[in-house]
Amino acid sequence: MDRICEPELMEDVLQAEAYAAADFSCSDRDVLSRIEALLGTQGDGDGEELSFVDLGCGPGNITLLLARRWPEARVLGIDGAAAMLAIAERRRGADPTGHPHLCFRQLVLPSEQLAEPCSAVVSNSLLHHLHDPGVFWDSVRRLVGPGSCIHVRDLRRPESDSELEALVLRHAASAPELLRRDYAHSLRAAFTRTEVMAQLESAGLQELHILELDDRYLEIQGRLG
Repeated sequence: MDRICEPELMEDVLQAEAYAAADFSCSDRDVLSRIEALLGTQGDGDGEELSFVDLGCGPGNITLLLARRWPEARVLGIDGAAAMLAIAERRRGADPTGHPHLCFRQLVLPSEQLAEPCSAVVSNSLLHHLHDPGVFWDSVRRLVGPGSCIHVRDLRRPESDSELEALVLRHAASAPELLRRDYAHSLRAAFTRTEVMAQLESAGLQELHILELDDRYLEIQGRLG
């Protein structure tokens, strides 16, 4: 099935609110556990020596989980959509712990402001939104240095329309019509494992590992030497 791009930014307020209201808690916790495993002993404790950048943070699901797990780590959530960041800021303000080391920033990739290396770059479901995947991997490269960890999770494109329809039915049958529509568009805009392998080679990130998770995800992760 050929790739068809979707809009890069989720700027519609109703669309952002619908996305934020959806229950992704299971997959979000799984992302956090995978990051913990990737960090190993570096992730022990409260994270005083750690810094995270969450690319395409949306309403802050993963960003807030990182800040709660490592309360002394510097955590930065980046997104291009003001509607998404408004929800993320609202959630941060409502959290009684306050998260003094967490902040959100509106940036559209590519951005020259991505310059300071961090301990770990995290991204959940941003890659498929970008029309040019090289923009994503170039941004990742700007944020990492020797020893940095990278964890990227994204959808992978099904092979046929019938497989796409089955995935929407399996995973979004009870979701609002808006989310079902967006989910189908996202699956069609996603990349295959072979395509991501070529992207990593072009970006000089061949040392990262690619896994196909269950029936719909790709996981790209590793620690730079």
